Amino acid sequence: MTDNTTPSPPTPTTTDDRARGALASRMGIHLQELSAERTVATMPVEGNTQPYGLLHGGASAALAETVGSVAAALHAGEGRIAVGVDLSATHHRPVREGVVTAVATPLSLGRTVASYDISITDDRGRRVCTARLTCALRDRPDTA
Repeated sequence: MTDNTTPSPPTPTTTDDRARGALASRMGIHLQELSAERTVATMPVEGNTQPYGLLHGGASAALAETVGSVAAALHAGEGRIAVGVDLSATHHRPVREGVVTAVATPLSLGRTVASYDISITDDRGRRVCTARLTCALRDRPDTA
């Protein structure tokens, strides 16, 4: 008999790697600071590039959604989850090497919705991407 239950995701209260999720782990995303008011993570450019050797826009979007979702989950609180419902990203400059850093800060924190501004910068502090994420905040289902 196979157990088909999905393990409960960890509450992102520490920089424990499990709080990142499988995709973020594969992309090398590391959480540095965690709070509903400011969440910070880094990601290497190497391994996250498109065919031209530049940081892939989808990698930036995944990084943005990771930091914004973690911050929204912290805002939602124990027994609740945050689910991304809208993500927009504008890419400002290419990056070929190094590490990028994402910082999520709240635009609006409500009972059922949280929106975050996410700034992604390169090793020299230059903005490479600006994103906005909106998450729906819901009660954690019994299976989650």
